[in-house]
Amino acid sequence: MERTLIIIKPDAVQRRLIGRIIQRFEDKGLVVAGMKFMHISKELAERHYAPHKGKPFYPGLIEYITGGPVVVMVLAGYRAIEIARMLMGKTFGYEAAPGTIRGDFGSSKTYNLVHGSDGPETATGEIALYFKEDELLDYQPASGEWVSKPDEV
Repeated sequence: MERTLIIIKPDAVQRRLIGRIIQRFEDKGLVVAGMKFMHISKELAERHYAPHKGKPFYPGLIEYITGGPVVVMVLAGYRAIEIARMLMGKTFGYEAAPGTIRGDFGSSKTYNLVHGSDGPETATGEIALYFKEDELLDYQPASGEWVSKPDEV
């Protein structure tokens, strides 16, 4: 099974959207393998967003992600990265399609509610920033066989 890192960002936490966002991922069949409610330190944010260092939006990105509590979680499932990104929608809320998290709850360029890993290598590195391997669980919910079949992927 594939894993991806999801961060429910400070704006979503402040707007009390945590449960509704998690529900979207679970409704699609992804499994929560690990979850933390935390503040991201400036140092951790700088490591997470290191690929963007030097870009004009970098300082604001660091300020935003450290500006309040977040929910950090690892989701698991077949094609977890692709499915999570589809559910999140385009980065800017005003461009995201209705039915996506950003399309239904967002209209901002800055406050975009959620972060999701963009590929398997990125997911591996991002997950390691927030979780030790023994903090993650591998399990198959009873409904799993009715959600997707590995041979269909």
